Amino acid sequence: MARQARSAETRAAILSAAERIFAKTGLAGARTEAIAVEAGVNKALLYYYFRSKQRLYEAVVEDHFREFNRQAMEVLHAPGRASDILLRYVNLHFDFISARHRHAPLFQQLLMAGGKPLERLVRLYIVPRSAALHELLARGMHEGDFREIDPFHTAISIAALIVFYFSAAKVLRLFGHSDPFSEAHLEFRKHEVLEFIRHALFLESRSA
Repeated sequence: MARQARSAETRAAILSAAERIFAKTGLAGARTEAIAVEAGVNKALLYYYFRSKQRLYEAVVEDHFREFNRQAMEVLHAPGRASDILLRYVNLHFDFISARHRHAPLFQQLLMAGGKPLERLVRLYIVPRSAALHELLARGMHEGDFREIDPFHTAISIAALIVFYFSAAKVLRLFGHSDPFSEAHLEFRKHEVLEFIRHALFLESRSA
């Protein structure tokens, strides 16, 4: 049991170090030696756990998706009014990325590369989560919480409202936001996202 715990800690340390370095330098620019030093482990352990730098990169992205989906599916399948659940889901999504905002550039790199690794992540994580969100939106329309919308495009718009802020952090700094990830800026952005969704989706009689 102690050996398994140490193994899990080592793997987690490697993933955390790799996330920081990949986000800063990209897959091509990252050096396994630097990741090993950052993680405080022998370089050989990177290959023991992940076999290659490419596999390590994919594992970093998947680690994010796996944990987010675990939490998101609990929220999306919870009982209650669709409008309340949607706001809980948006809060979760925003707070999750806020805590792990390095994921945005990592996923963008994988998105641009395409291929089977991306297809696998979409199939395993994004497709089932999107289906659950679509069901929630459809239920909300049926129960009178939401106006008539297209669930597919609405789900895309909700994701864009949340994710783009983190993906565009470098551009936001050029607009004068010295630190888009400061607590004050994050809280203000989340408030604006929630308000936008309320006004865009909720029927007036149920928006209070």
